[in-house]
Amino acid sequence: MESRHDVTAVPFPALDPHRLARYVGAARIEQLEETAARVRALLGGRRVLNVSSTAHGGGVAEMLHTLLGYVRHTGIDSEWLVISGDTDFFTITKRLHNGLYGGPGDGLELDRDARETYDRVIDANRPSLLAAVRPGDVVIVHDPQPAGLVPALTAHGARVVWRCHVGVDRANEWSERAWGFLRPYLEEAHAFVFSRAAFAPGWVDALRLHVIPPSIDPFTPKNCELVPEDVLGLLGASGLVSADGSRSPRRAVRPAQVVREGAAPDPRVPLVVQVSRWDRLKDMPGVLIGFVDGVPRGIGARLVLAGPAVDGVDDDPEARGVWEETVALWRGLPRSDRERVQLATIPMEDLAENALVVNALQRHATVVVQKSLAEGFGLTVAEAMWKSRPVVASAVGGIVDQIVDGETGLLHEPSDLPGFAARVTRLLEEPDEAARLGEGARRRVRRAFLGDRHLLQYAALLERVLGGER
Repeated sequence: MESRHDVTAVPFPALDPHRLARYVGAARIEQLEETAARVRALLGGRRVLNVSSTAHGGGVAEMLHTLLGYVRHTGIDSEWLVISGDTDFFTITKRLHNGLYGGPGDGLELDRDARETYDRVIDANRPSLLAAVRPGDVVIVHDPQPAGLVPALTAHGARVVWRCHVGVDRANEWSERAWGFLRPYLEEAHAFVFSRAAFAPGWVDALRLHVIPPSIDPFTPKNCELVPEDVLGLLGASGLVSADGSRSPRRAVRPAQVVREGAAPDPRVPLVVQVSRWDRLKDMPGVLIGFVDGVPRGIGARLVLAGPAVDGVDDDPEARGVWEETVALWRGLPRSDRERVQLATIPMEDLAENALVVNALQRHATVVVQKSLAEGFGLTVAEAMWKSRPVVASAVGGIVDQIVDGETGLLHEPSDLPGFAARVTRLLEEPDEAARLGEGARRRVRRAFLGDRHLLQYAALLERVLGGER
């Protein structure tokens, strides 16, 4: 008897986009409302549904919670459905994810057995998904996990958009292998959305290709304004900096799992921070080695590598292994270097609490780094930029669309550990330069990477997709 997986509807509240006006101005919100009214009329009562593989624990989920809230407030009927899968399925989709980034992942094949594993879970999710979709609905399918459902959705009469949040600028054997696996499922999609045009494979028709960079929301717990007392209270309660008892967090906070030598750093100690998932492509080990080998001890800075609790992200089976490898690397350092680095996993039981701790950590950082080997966009980069933090990041993927080198941050080649360390050292030693870059970074995010721009581009996509059926 075949197994069945039921898709789950994710609840989200309507959010008034007028709150963005304090940052983007009334004229931008008026344009958004006018566009939403036009799209609502074009839909004519049909819905816009999003399909993904998790409701929390990654950038896609974070964006959807906010963007769909704004969409719902405009009166457009919008829903969010999450497919389910097992460990074998998510191992295959992680291999695809890494392949689209140009890497081998776990090094195993995308062969007939892999396809059978993938198809088994797709087939099991199909009945409940189709029961939730009406002919004529627009369905936006996110990333490789639910990509196999595209043919059934198009046959069902939906207008289907496949949205890919990952990619590599130059195709290689691994990306070609992943695209070879996915292409049979995707060719019938009515439109494709990528964060960069270079991420799209050559077989995607230019008339169906749309480029829409992601965005952040300044009102989420991860990005909302925090006063210094709240920052230190949150970090003290989570164990990431020392607490002197005079500060209390704005809410109860579970302590992070922290690996370090000695006590938590004093709040006055400069911190270099990378916050990301425990993913090999985020290169936490490279950050660690670059810092201990290249940032002078005399500066007195400490490095914090932080990410979600390793069992807290449903569709990422590699997280525990990456965490354990990073801890093993740290343990192999001389004690004098171990004292300069702390590793932390931040609990995921309460997502708002997790986000507030990340927010506080980014705001407290002297320098934020993102030394990715590949990156679709880099939401953590935009988040730090919004907080006016100077960022040192790899010149890969969507990061180069966010950071203007020398104006809104500093870029480096991901394999250049001395260059990475030199840039971090420069910002630790030159606070005026760090402040200048941070100010420019916030201006860039306000101009280009907030939700109203993102939604206007999606509106243009919907108008093209719906207009094409006439």
